[in-house]
Amino acid sequence: MESRMKITFTVNNQNIQMEPRVKNHVIECDFSSSDKPGDIFALAKAFLSISSMTNKKLQKLCYYAKAWYLAIYDCNLISEQFQAWVHGAVQPALYQKYKVYGYGDIPQFRNENEIPEEFLSFSKEIYDSYGHLTGDELERINHSEEPWITARGGLRPWESCDNEISEASMKSFYRKLMG
Repeated sequence: MESRMKITFTVNNQNIQMEPRVKNHVIECDFSSSDKPGDIFALAKAFLSISSMTNKKLQKLCYYAKAWYLAIYDCNLISEQFQAWVHGAVQPALYQKYKVYGYGDIPQFRNENEIPEEFLSFSKEIYDSYGHLTGDELERINHSEEPWITARGGLRPWESCDNEISEASMKSFYRKLMG
């Protein structure tokens, strides 16, 4: 029997709400069939199938998807690592792919058949929680959170950095927010 639980928390005066899937009182990982995470580009397409957006907003939504999936399901949604860049969490390969759009919106992706179902459903949950925020607002939230701060290792906000954001710190931090 599947049920829905709500997780609500406030970050920088922004109310965030999540509804992870719970079956028989166990939070499930969607990768039981392959036990292997997907890739960042499929996840990005899932978000872009919801709406066009800037590269910065896409980066932060993908980061929050990875972080919350680790916290809720105790497994990895995607295998790629995020780095603690000046403008928040960034996945370098994803940034390179979409940097041609500069500060403009990346067009909406129309072919949902190319996207794994678990990416579509989880990206909609993340988008429902964070999608109303701009890339700049998501950056400010990200800058206030322990995983990004820790990965920066004391660097000043404007100093360049390519340190990876630890998955363990992501999991731990977002689990604390769950209650």
